[in-house]
Amino acid sequence: MVFLMETKIDGKRMKRIRRRCGFENGIDVRAEGSRCGISLAWKAGITVWLNNFSKNHIDVLVKEDNINQEWKFTRFYGSPYVTNRDDSWNLLRRLGQNQTYPWLVCGDFNEILYLF
Repeated sequence: MVFLMETKIDGKRMKRIRRRCGFENGIDVRAEGSRCGISLAWKAGITVWLNNFSKNHIDVLVKEDNINQEWKFTRFYGSPYVTNRDDSWNLLRRLGQNQTYPWLVCGDFNEILYLF
């Protein structure tokens, strides 16, 4: 599985790029003009069910052919703007409520610890 952030392209173009790279399956959230855009791609042997998505996340349930347990995978792109950071963290809290599956979250949280 591959997760891309800041694709800055529309879904049709992202689909063509994904396929050229050998990823037949994917979920794309289109860019807004020349900003944002996220994409999740996967190859054969993995089944993915989409739970929900926004311009900042893709949340899926994953089943691998060789593993008997499903797991939740959230790809996350936190807001780079300080004023929206609470919204980003609240989104993650909502996605994590009432979990019954192992859960992996990855991406860019855009949390800067030190300005220097």
